[in-house]
Amino acid sequence: MKTITCVEPGKFEFVDRDFPSLRKGHALVKIKRIGVCGTDLHAYEGTQPYFTYPRVLGHELGCEYVAGDAPGFRTGENITIIPYDHCGQCLPCRKGNTNCCQQLKVLGVHTDGGMVEYLSVPSHLLVHGQGLPLDTLALIEPFCIAAHGVRRANVGPDDHVLIVGAGPIGLATMEFCLVAGAKVISLDVNENRLAFSKGLGVSFALHAQEDNVQELVREITSGDMASVVIDATGNIGAINNAFSYLAHSGRYVLIGLQKNTITVNHPEFHKREATLMSSRNATRTDFEFVLQTVNKGLIDPTQFITRRIPFDAVAEDFHLISAQPDMIKAMIEI
Repeated sequence: MKTITCVEPGKFEFVDRDFPSLRKGHALVKIKRIGVCGTDLHAYEGTQPYFTYPRVLGHELGCEYVAGDAPGFRTGENITIIPYDHCGQCLPCRKGNTNCCQQLKVLGVHTDGGMVEYLSVPSHLLVHGQGLPLDTLALIEPFCIAAHGVRRANVGPDDHVLIVGAGPIGLATMEFCLVAGAKVISLDVNENRLAFSKGLGVSFALHAQEDNVQELVREITSGDMASVVIDATGNIGAINNAFSYLAHSGRYVLIGLQKNTITVNHPEFHKREATLMSSRNATRTDFEFVLQTVNKGLIDPTQFITRRIPFDAVAEDFHLISAQPDMIKAMIEI
């Protein structure tokens, strides 16, 4: 079985592995599509926090169900996978917050992921594809991350939402804020991605390097500032700067991950009685919501795909993804 392993930053190797055996409580799936996410790129670049090598990357997956201990799934069915394996016993799991399990193991990060021909996964992580095509199913997971962040922020029609970062997660977050009826402002340094955000229906697209971003946000919101700020960059400078865009009584949600210390002016934050939240991964509830939203035609994840790579070309071509700042989403095809 062909497998692509990231053996060290900047280096992939093709290796042959034995086909996975069927185990109790597990299912065998055939990988057909692999979305390339920021985690994969950061792992390749050597900048992903808490990451070890060698590792088989890939957790945005469109698959075919083959066989296994998974009642209700049929051979040949298109499915996707929740890539966050949880213990089911710790406090967050008992409360239904399986996305932040104390023993969480993320496919392609903590355990080997989907850059393989066949993969054995715990059956409780399988998700019915509801008749959607493989390209769409491979993008359900990143859209779930966005949907979870929007749910954390409790976004509604009365909100002005400033989303910092117009990469795939940021753009997907904009989509769900628009579905919720909010007025959305995108902020990024990439003109092409800002233009893409406008194409989604975002009302205002601001360049982050303008000198007067704070004044522009104030003007757009009629002096209120953003009732919700969501970071989708993981950039420490962007995260710290965005506190200044937050309205009194506002909510600030961090989807992006940063390993350094966040700095906040406590009196300014305190007088706003603001709320700061992290948003990690997603739950099955988010997966079901995203699938329903796609099936209703409210969003189309496949419009994010801007490059396709054959599985056999990943080792040679992966660096091209990292080198293209205008890339929205790359899709690996098997």
